[in-house]
Amino acid sequence: MSGRAALAVVVLLAALGGAPRVGDGQAPAPLRGTQALRVDGAAALRHVERLVAIGPRVAGSPGGEKARAYIVGELRKAGVEAEVQPFEDVTPHGRMRMANVVARLPGRRADVVALAGHYDTKLFTSFRFVGANDGGSSAALLIELARRLAKAPREYTVWLVWFDGEEAREAWTATDSLYGSRHLAAALERAGRLPRALVLVDMIGDRDLNIRRDTYSTPWLNDILWASAARLGHGKHFLNDPLPVEDDHVPFLKAGVPAALLIDFDFPPWHTAGDTLDKVSAQSLAVVGDVLLDALPSIEHYLTTQPAAPR
Repeated sequence: MSGRAALAVVVLLAALGGAPRVGDGQAPAPLRGTQALRVDGAAALRHVERLVAIGPRVAGSPGGEKARAYIVGELRKAGVEAEVQPFEDVTPHGRMRMANVVARLPGRRADVVALAGHYDTKLFTSFRFVGANDGGSSAALLIELARRLAKAPREYTVWLVWFDGEEAREAWTATDSLYGSRHLAAALERAGRLPRALVLVDMIGDRDLNIRRDTYSTPWLNDILWASAARLGHGKHFLNDPLPVEDDHVPFLKAGVPAALLIDFDFPPWHTAGDTLDKVSAQSLAVVGDVLLDALPSIEHYLTTQPAAPR
């Protein structure tokens, strides 16, 4: 996660058309479905280990290509077909080729809920950055979620998306960041194929897991996620403290898609050589994965009963 906890919350919320709270802020009653599933945190951690073993996985680099191949290979082992979507964009280092990975799990409905994260790591030339938590944890958890969801009946179609180029090549700006999510959101908007909702995970493997409410995120989605955390006994990891963070959910918010970010930004080794495998916990990965699986039926129910669900 290259981002910055933003200071001017009101400015971006105004640009996004605001994000009004729905009703009394209570999540709808849970439905049956993926709630019975649980994430294998140890399996997710093994994926982190293998991604870290590749080394730096900078967008447009051989390491990034190896990470992408690993993700696609693991999905195929789970019987999940994935599409690699290459694209090019102009960066401070010239025009670069990158690629998102999208796996689609059809449901009874064509409406889509997307679960997403980035798989690239930040470029550093002064030290070796392997991004175990920042880039590794999100990519790994999505692989494990795909494996679990592939075995479950689904009301909505689920997309799992691995974004490339989340990290800025240099300093974070509107044009040097979020390359993959900006590209995909724009392409889907042009095609009229935007998802009904998106939940993004980033830096969710920290052993000392503390996820605060991102203030850019859609309130009703936050409410559902926090309700699931409480229902599963994980409320201590999901804090009500507000924190604005720009991340790969923002391009979708701008396109009118309800979206939420789960991130533990209280991570001292962020963007240092210390973001290594020993900082990542199987338990934290399982906590976040279980919350997502528990929340998914409630998200689907909300979208079904509130066809014009606000963002």
